[in-house]
Amino acid sequence: MRGRQPRIVFFAMSALVATTFVATAPAGADPTKPTAPGSEGAHHADHASNHVRIKLTGSDMLDKVVAAGYDVEHGLTRVPDGIEGEAHVDAGQVAELKAMGVKILGENERFTWSDVADGGFRAAGARAAQPAQVTEANDATVRVVRADWFTTKGQGFLYVEARTTEGGQTNPIVLMQLENDSGVGTPFGSARTMSRFVDSGQYMFHRNLFKLDARPDQIKVTSSTGGVTTGKVSNWLEGAPPPLTDNPGYKSDFIDGYKHPQQLFSRAEEIARQYPDIAEIVYLPHKTNGYQRKAQATIGGTGQAAVVVSSAAWGHEGGNDVTVEFVERPGASLPLGVDVSGKAVRVLLAKDANGALASTAAQVAAALETQSQGLIDRAHPYRSNAGTGLVVPTSAPVALSDFLDQKRVGAPEGEVPRGEATIPVLRIGKHRDGRNPGVLIQAQDHAREWVPATTTLETAERLVHNYRTDQETKKIVQETDIFLVLSNNPDGANYSFYNYASQRKNLTNHCEDANADPDRRNSWGVDLNRNYRVGSGHDGYAGGSTVCTSGTYQGPEKLSEPESKNIVWLVEKYKNIKFMMSVHSNGGQLFWQPGAYIADGRVTTPRPPLGDEAFYWQSAGRILSQVKAYRETVVTPENVGGSSDVLYSSAGNVREDMYHTYGIYSFGWEVGGSIYNPATGNWQGGSFQPAWEGNPALVSGHSETMEYANGIMEMFRIAAEWGKDKKKPTSELVPGGGRYTGSVDVRFETSEPATIYYTTDGSRPTLESPRYQATEFREPGQVFRVTGTTTFRWFSVDASGNVEKGYDPEKNGRNYRSATVTIVK
Repeated sequence: MRGRQPRIVFFAMSALVATTFVATAPAGADPTKPTAPGSEGAHHADHASNHVRIKLTGSDMLDKVVAAGYDVEHGLTRVPDGIEGEAHVDAGQVAELKAMGVKILGENERFTWSDVADGGFRAAGARAAQPAQVTEANDATVRVVRADWFTTKGQGFLYVEARTTEGGQTNPIVLMQLENDSGVGTPFGSARTMSRFVDSGQYMFHRNLFKLDARPDQIKVTSSTGGVTTGKVSNWLEGAPPPLTDNPGYKSDFIDGYKHPQQLFSRAEEIARQYPDIAEIVYLPHKTNGYQRKAQATIGGTGQAAVVVSSAAWGHEGGNDVTVEFVERPGASLPLGVDVSGKAVRVLLAKDANGALASTAAQVAAALETQSQGLIDRAHPYRSNAGTGLVVPTSAPVALSDFLDQKRVGAPEGEVPRGEATIPVLRIGKHRDGRNPGVLIQAQDHAREWVPATTTLETAERLVHNYRTDQETKKIVQETDIFLVLSNNPDGANYSFYNYASQRKNLTNHCEDANADPDRRNSWGVDLNRNYRVGSGHDGYAGGSTVCTSGTYQGPEKLSEPESKNIVWLVEKYKNIKFMMSVHSNGGQLFWQPGAYIADGRVTTPRPPLGDEAFYWQSAGRILSQVKAYRETVVTPENVGGSSDVLYSSAGNVREDMYHTYGIYSFGWEVGGSIYNPATGNWQGGSFQPAWEGNPALVSGHSETMEYANGIMEMFRIAAEWGKDKKKPTSELVPGGGRYTGSVDVRFETSEPATIYYTTDGSRPTLESPRYQATEFREPGQVFRVTGTTTFRWFSVDASGNVEKGYDPEKNGRNYRSATVTIVK
């Protein structure tokens, strides 16, 4: 039970099989490529990286493209027949992507849901008339998963997911038709064909999103094989309470632009000094690699005679002062040698008996590693070359460089501190002694995502500035213990600000010789959100790469990186942390577990119990309602849920580890994403670094910062309420115990998000008893068809760990719930 003992969820619960009932359906980075062989000692400049829109056939192709080293992560959108997104590539790589089957889209070419009712089956030619037979509800082949009505910027939308038990059928493919009414008591109409969603070869559901001017009351879904069902329409993010920013005198809007890590960390430390009664700094123990690199050069072009040289010292500690020169001496039969004077390394090339040059690239590399007096610790042929070419003299000494002084256009003023970095965590709370539930906000795992950092800093400013004047903020600070990691990837973030804006990973280089030349420097590093232990790519889960230049490189082993080790250290030291939000951009999603799956069979990590799932959805509604309150940005329901269901498999992500290992409610948040543009009638996508002011109603870093700070503040309120929740849940078996003829369908209902443990074999229920489960993912609880007299015994546990009626499942109490369903034959 949460709050009382660690949750044990990483196992498969065996299904309960009884002779008297059965479960049935409910009733109602940038892999830069080599330049052409160039002149001696060329420090190959950063290749121009273009953003191109692409379309992939599905998750399998996504995995292949990412494994090949292409930077296509984030900003991805599920469309009915694949995945759309952006790739950061040069001209040569565009041709390679096309050869892999990737479609290159036009700049403004993107999938949009049709708002026109196409007539459904008749238009699709699936059948000449409506189905002649309608199945009974209890044997339904069609179920409504969700039907959500929402409004944004004056326009209404309906989003529907429905599932058919025959959805996996492919010959022929089962079609689904959707109709809606126009309000209570009006007829169904506007038939339209639904889009079939398949992921990793598995049928997920059918879905549609379209505009409507009037809110429907009900929908009807029909399959081409005759199944039919109806469902009520629910509100999505409608009628939410006002955000804290509406409170009289509330202070907000503190952030005036993007902030690099030095600015973020300096302000965090300043806040701790200014507000010592409610704030302090926790310094994480594992130092990062730092904004530093070895000095390098590729000498002799990129062919078999090329040699890649790396200094032993970091560039700023002397590596940038090293020069390497290949020298031809007069004479014949001369051995290969190396001469060192200060920081100048001269390679004395060998000659054969005829006086011809005789040193190969492989031989020169070996000599540099062993005879450079410690100045060179890595030398090798270029990439996969064997180094069989004969090395020619350089015209002058070649200076090694760490390339960190080569600033990108638009880089901030000033220099970045070199050397290892210590990450400070800003801790805010009146009582920082473990008594209150802790909330961990982790921003900028991915370096190029600048808005998450400003969003997190804005929440810090709101907390400390409103603590003494706003009662709701004071309650948050007094009843929660907040940990803010403003940038979990400061090295990569600095590289993104100063050198290469599209940098995603950290700056640790694990690449072997084939990828260690300086032309690859924008592709080095580890994707920190693939470096954790649960659902890891090292265990066969999809979405993490073993290729060191891939944008999702998972590292050489689990928790190989100091940044991920720090997060584990933090939650193990501060065991009161019960909530976590990993903030990313720019997909416009809010998700949780499961986050990864094994592609063969699409075997996901364990799904949360139904009670936790319901709590996630309830919390998501509250959080996203506060986002909407700022400028009517709506994160649509299709983008909310288990991340592997709404986005893709991301092996080794932090959320999975925090939830399954420590029982922490762990969200992933993709801020930004698509915003409805009423001027065009379309949804407009965002970017990792939108213009700070931009268009305040559409794409704007400032607006995204403010609206998503609203959402994080709401998460704090959820945590505060969770910590104070002592109310026990209640639950019912519906329609309840009693006498029924033939058979009856029953289900459990709870007064709040809660997990139910039950038995039907006469034993008392415990935490080891079967858990009440969803019919299928993203659906309500299962329905049991009872065909023989059965006694249900059960209890419920809510999200805060409160047990119904105070029942202790570990002792011999009898105050569990019980109901007997008597079947009269």
